[in-house]
Amino acid sequence: MPEDDSAAEGAAGTSAPDRSGATATADAPATADAPAARPARRRRAPRPDPLLVEARTTAREAVAGIADDDQVGEGHGVRVEEDRLVTHLFECTLPGYRGWNWYATLARAPRSRTVTVCELGLLPGRDALLAPEWVPWSERVSPEEKARAAQEDDTGDEPDDATAEPPAGPAADPAAETAAASATDEPDAGAPSAPQGPAGADEHPPAGEPS
Repeated sequence: MPEDDSAAEGAAGTSAPDRSGATATADAPATADAPAARPARRRRAPRPDPLLVEARTTAREAVAGIADDDQVGEGHGVRVEEDRLVTHLFECTLPGYRGWNWYATLARAPRSRTVTVCELGLLPGRDALLAPEWVPWSERVSPEEKARAAQEDDTGDEPDDATAEPPAGPAADPAAETAAASATDEPDAGAPSAPQGPAGADEHPPAGEPS
C-alpha cells in the first residue's frame, strides 16, 4: 500500500505541472507559438564559366549567321547572366544603329563541355539612339487642335448644300403619265390625212376591163 500511495502521489505530482503548463499556453497570445521569421538569404553572385567565357569564336560565328561580317565590329566583353550562362557582346556597325551591340547568349549543361547558343539579337547600349517614348494623342495635342477637331466633327454631320438631294415633289399621277405617253405616239388630229379612194379601189379590176 505505501508503494501504491507513493506511486499515485508521484503520478499526481507529475501531471500537475502539465496541466498548469497547458493552461498557461492556452492563455498566451497566438503569436507566441509562431516561429521567428528567418532573415532572407542573400543570393550569391553567379560565377563566370571559363569554358563559356572563352567561347568567343563560337559566339561570333553565331552572330555571323544573322548579320554580314562588315556589320559586326569588335567585342565589347562578356556579361555573366547565371551559372553556366553568359552573353558575348559585339559592336554593331549598321547605319543608324550607333551604340547598339550584337549579342549571343551561350550555355552548357552541368558536367558537359558542349557549348549551346541560346539566343541572338541586338541590344541598345548606353549611348544608343532610341526612339522617343510614345505619348498618347490626347496628351501631346494642343487645346486649339482639340477645339478644331471637335468643330470639324460637328460640321461633318451636316449635309453639304451642293451634294444635298432636291426635295421630293408631289406624287406623280400614273393615269396622267399614261395619257401623255399615248398622245406622243398618236398622229396629230389637226393634220390632213391621206386621200382614200372608193371602197375596193385598191383591189385589182376584173379581167377585160381597163384599169
